[in-house]
Amino acid sequence: MTANTADTANPASPDAVRPRILLAEPDNGVRRSLQLLLQARGYDVRAHASGRTLLDDPLSPGAVCLVADNQLESPDGFEILSRLRARGWSGPAILITAAVVPGLQDRAAGQGFCAVIEKPFREGAVSDTIARLLRAH
Repeated sequence: MTANTADTANPASPDAVRPRILLAEPDNGVRRSLQLLLQARGYDVRAHASGRTLLDDPLSPGAVCLVADNQLESPDGFEILSRLRARGWSGPAILITAAVVPGLQDRAAGQGFCAVIEKPFREGAVSDTIARLLRAH
C-alpha cells in the first residue's frame, strides 16, 4: 500500500488511502458505534462479531491496527492477536473490555497488546489511541 505524506498524516483527507482497522466486538451496538466513529475519523473498518470471521477475512492482512474485545467466544481477543502474529501481521493491537480484572493489563501487554481500554469508552478513547499508536508504529 502506498500513500503520500499528506495522506498518511490525515486519514480523513478525501484523497487518502484509508487505513484499515480490524474490529472484533460481539455486542452489535458497541460494534456498530465504534465502526461509525472510526469511519468518521477516516478509517476503513472491517467489523466482525466473532474472531472466527475476522480471521477468515481475506482483507485482514492489510490492516494497520486491531481492536478486539477480550470476551469474544473462541477465538477470543488474545487468540486473534496470536493467530495474526503467527501469519506475520505486525500492527499495533488494542484490547477492549467491560472490566479490567486483576492481571488483565499485564496479560495483555505480555501477549502483545499496546493498550487496554475499558468500556464504557470516553469520547474518542479508541480513535485517539489508534492515532497515537499508528504515529508511534
